[in-house]
Amino acid sequence: MKTVSLPGGKSLPVLGLGTWRMGESVRTRLAEVAAVRCALELGYRLIDTAEMYGEGGAEEVVGQALAEALRAGTLAREEVFVVSKVYPHNASRDGTLAACERSRKRLQLDTIDLYLLHWRGAHPLQETVGAFEALRGKGCVGHWGVSNFDVGDMIELWSLEAGSKCATNQVYYSLTERGPDVELLPWQCERGVPLMAYSPIDQGRLAGDRKLRAMAAGRGITPAQLALAWAVSRVGVLAVPKAVREAHLRENLAAAAVELTAHDLAELDRRFPAPPRKTPLAMR
Repeated sequence: MKTVSLPGGKSLPVLGLGTWRMGESVRTRLAEVAAVRCALELGYRLIDTAEMYGEGGAEEVVGQALAEALRAGTLAREEVFVVSKVYPHNASRDGTLAACERSRKRLQLDTIDLYLLHWRGAHPLQETVGAFEALRGKGCVGHWGVSNFDVGDMIELWSLEAGSKCATNQVYYSLTERGPDVELLPWQCERGVPLMAYSPIDQGRLAGDRKLRAMAAGRGITPAQLALAWAVSRVGVLAVPKAVREAHLRENLAAAAVELTAHDLAELDRRFPAPPRKTPLAMR
């Protein structure tokens, strides 16, 4: 699979697994753990979660699946890269430290590979950055970053002490939500900071989009695969679509290998144009 490099050189696969809406019900817990186990067995090596998802339930799902895979010997810890996020209301210096400890326990991990501020809140960014750096220094997190930050937020972050150590920015980015193309993605590319795309198939809606059906059918792939292939074809972009069913997990993973031609990309640009000027970031 193609990779994208974090600042400092760490390579990540361009496609991972999102876990939004997991961990919300005890009734679905076993099936969700099985889905993450299945993803790992299929070859997913980037898992994205957050303390917000199921109020920690998704982290518990991921933690159980990872623990089972590690015990079974089918996966080595260093082979998988785990992302989680801190709630903005927890993102004071002390609050971030405590939230990370809770997340590490739920994930059953000594180190969270990448820890993000989920979106901006009332706590000063410098406090959160200071906590992230402290966590990194203690080995509790490997890297830190942000989510739902627009270009003005990123510029402010870069003005802070250690702010430029941010490893990534996770935002809503898809064929129908191309606002980041105007300013944010170019700004990040100039600084070597990858953009992590959540909801890259619009929470499944693009799978049924009539504009994509003919193009996808002509290539022998699904509309969702075409949308994902477009996302991961963008320079400096990696995507974390959520899936639970094995068929969807396989379908999404295969999309990373789809090579789009210049004609394909031009046609997608025509059908799903980027906005002519900067627009507010979409948020789910």
